[in-house]
Amino acid sequence: MVDFTRRLARVQQAMAAGAIDLLFLNASTNLQYLTGIARDEPNYGNTMYPGEWLTGAWVPQQGAPILTLPRMLADFHLGHIPGYDVRVLPDAGDPVALAAEVMTALHVPANARIAVDDRSWAELVLNVQKLRPQAVLSQASAIMAPIRRIKEEDEIAIMRKAGEITEAAYLATLQQLKHGMTNLDLITEVNYQLRKHGSRTHSFVTSFYNMGAAYPFDFTNREEVLQVPLEAPVSVSFDFGAVYEGYCYDYGRSVFFGEPDEEYRRVHVLVMASQAAGIAALRTGGTCEAADAAARQVIVDGGYGPAFRHRLGHGIGMDVHEPPFLTAGDATVLAEGMCFTVEPSIFMPHQLGCRVEDVVVVRAGGGEALTSGFQSLHVVA
Repeated sequence: MVDFTRRLARVQQAMAAGAIDLLFLNASTNLQYLTGIARDEPNYGNTMYPGEWLTGAWVPQQGAPILTLPRMLADFHLGHIPGYDVRVLPDAGDPVALAAEVMTALHVPANARIAVDDRSWAELVLNVQKLRPQAVLSQASAIMAPIRRIKEEDEIAIMRKAGEITEAAYLATLQQLKHGMTNLDLITEVNYQLRKHGSRTHSFVTSFYNMGAAYPFDFTNREEVLQVPLEAPVSVSFDFGAVYEGYCYDYGRSVFFGEPDEEYRRVHVLVMASQAAGIAALRTGGTCEAADAAARQVIVDGGYGPAFRHRLGHGIGMDVHEPPFLTAGDATVLAEGMCFTVEPSIFMPHQLGCRVEDVVVVRAGGGEALTSGFQSLHVVA
């Protein structure tokens, strides 16, 4: 069980160390991390409520947070939150007056140092400045990111479960693969299998990268190619992940429709070896850039250096992409409990594409992969 009381204490200790008087977390990953209040799945179009900008938690350096919600969210989404002082804005209420009431209740001084969630509404920032014109505003990530960076064992257990769901969805999808499918078919199948196997939703937009002489497209989730049938020979790289108890997974494997030639089989072996080198390099005391270099060198030595086009990976947890990053120039020292994707690839548009991706935990003796199945190339004959 996640100990939210302990998390609040850690956040308030960090606020004290940074001389932050007030922390505002909107309806976000940070709010879920601190309180357990779940995020909604996003909508394509905005659904706006009066005073929605003050949805979130006002966290003082000492004492209990206060949550503020517009009436619609309180009634239909977030209204039953035990253990918190929840203040609801009526439909015709004044959100600025409610924010002022909260600041008074929390004894926020005129010259306060206030940290706001990095993706807060502009209205929130402007109104906080109006209420405390002498305040110094800063980003909440300075408080929250260092705390969230190190995953505790209960968090890692949740992410391991997310990985199990992801691999189960992948296996079920493999059993449905056949020639003539489209990317739309693949996306629909993967997303269905994720939900069927226990994922709350897909952690990001499910994607497929198709490359081959018979399929002359590069990165192909564009509308104009979603319904083009896959014609062998073509490599198809999966990129998707599950969501479980607020944590995200990110996973990749490549399959081949038709008979792969000798070069493709060699490339697949090379990519898997590159990932193994990157996982081994995720040891306590190493650096992000050193892990990237270790994996990249395998592909360079194999003669495909320019085809490894991107960083080795990124931090992951309650968000799909979190700092730090496994890339040249990121000298962050690795610590036990950091979680990263390790996702080397060889992409040669109109020729071939191969990638692999798993979530890996930094450990003293090298990385611990949370998923490790499906290491061999899957061929759809």
